[in-house]
Amino acid sequence: MPRAHIELDKRAVIAPVHRRTFGSFVEHLGRCVYDGLYEPGHPSANKDGFRMDVVALVKELGSTTIRYPGGNFVSGFRWEDSVGPREKRPVRRDLAWHSLESNQVGLDEFARWLKLTDSELMLAVNVATRGILPALDLLEYANHPGGTALSDLRIANGSPEPHNVRMWCLGNEMDGSWQTGFMTADDYGKIAARTAAAMKMADKDLELVVCGSSGSAIPTFGDWERTVLEHSYDYVDYMSCHAYYQELDGDLGSFLASAIDMDYFIDTVVATADHVGYKKRSSKKINISFDEWNVWYLKEHQESQKTYDEWTYAPRQLEDVYTVADAVVVGNMLMTLLKHSDRVTSASLAQLVNVIAPIMTEPGGPAWRQTTFYPFSITSRLASGEVIRPVIQTAKYETAKYGPVSVVDSVATVDDDQVAVFLVNRDLDEPADVTVDLRSLGSSRITEAVTVSDADVRATNTITHQTRVTPWLNTSAALCDGVLSIRLPPVSWSAVALRSRGDDL
Repeated sequence: MPRAHIELDKRAVIAPVHRRTFGSFVEHLGRCVYDGLYEPGHPSANKDGFRMDVVALVKELGSTTIRYPGGNFVSGFRWEDSVGPREKRPVRRDLAWHSLESNQVGLDEFARWLKLTDSELMLAVNVATRGILPALDLLEYANHPGGTALSDLRIANGSPEPHNVRMWCLGNEMDGSWQTGFMTADDYGKIAARTAAAMKMADKDLELVVCGSSGSAIPTFGDWERTVLEHSYDYVDYMSCHAYYQELDGDLGSFLASAIDMDYFIDTVVATADHVGYKKRSSKKINISFDEWNVWYLKEHQESQKTYDEWTYAPRQLEDVYTVADAVVVGNMLMTLLKHSDRVTSASLAQLVNVIAPIMTEPGGPAWRQTTFYPFSITSRLASGEVIRPVIQTAKYETAKYGPVSVVDSVATVDDDQVAVFLVNRDLDEPADVTVDLRSLGSSRITEAVTVSDADVRATNTITHQTRVTPWLNTSAALCDGVLSIRLPPVSWSAVALRSRGDDL
């Protein structure tokens, strides 16, 4: 049986826990918006047509910042189509996902939905097929209090208060040939710099996100970041990272170690950004917005992709059904994002509802939690204060993709008297007995210990079996003389919360 020992020292602080780490992503793609968030005929729908059962699950998930409205969708989007009287909004073709867009949900409606979920808006602008002036117009419409043509238009459209959007994405995945209006790094860096400079002339306190590579396997990875930042470094605050993972050819061992690649991705982008900063003699640091990350069975999607002759509304697209193994990987990737909280200060799980999502819905029917819902919701609820870097002693196992990889991975957060420890056992067959030295943290009792695992690592939650997989109380967790011991089942994700005082306040 594998064993692991973890040392936690309250002095080994990485950075504060950033609430934006627990963001998500809503794109006008498939059934994410229509028949997902928005279904006017549903029994739970409010006056705006939003499903309140979905709102309740989003609040339980704990998502904080929502990136909107894309994604690939934004590169063909005219924002003006999505505001004003609904009956006058045009129907457009969305080239990104070969579907029809009704524009019945737009900025003003989505801003009202965000208030229902206590979420912050991260808004993407179309720099691929439009340009600087439309971005400035959208900024004026969204954020100016009143007294100008576009802010008064927002008021006339029923939103008297400005939306006050702080984070703005300058396009999406501009390095990808699949992107409408894709560009070279040099061309994109120039338009991103000019757009960012103009937007900051309007509001110097905006937080702007420039597009990084669409994945670490992209041939231009690294060089793309360098070139783009050489143009835009002085005007932007974040560089985006996007990463999706899936099990390939039955190689579960490599899949469970997907966080290794995410770690490499982050380190490489940080090093590249700092290199450009040093060249420019700049004291500013570019942070990372990891604003698309998840498990996505992209290979199966690509292999089944057809050329459609018809254009339809909200087709069922990318509705992956997630397994226990997928949930373990998602939980592990969120742990990796926390470990990089010194530079990853915003992240978005892609996406939120129906489309590669933790929440699923059926038209006229229920909404339910996928397996991946649980590691995210529990981590969002428990992680607070500061991230502590663990020292982990554990066995390794051999993977085809990443070589030797640690069997057990972990991260912890500390907030006053509350400690949260997150753990993964990647072993395919054996449980792992783990001890965690918490003596420097002063923890005196366990308040919660839960695990996501199953004898069948392929188990899923579906419309007919919505609670097949749920977190279970891990009664093996014990605390003695400041040392936590716990048994982690094979292919599992776990969270333990502890306190140092006698109350839960």
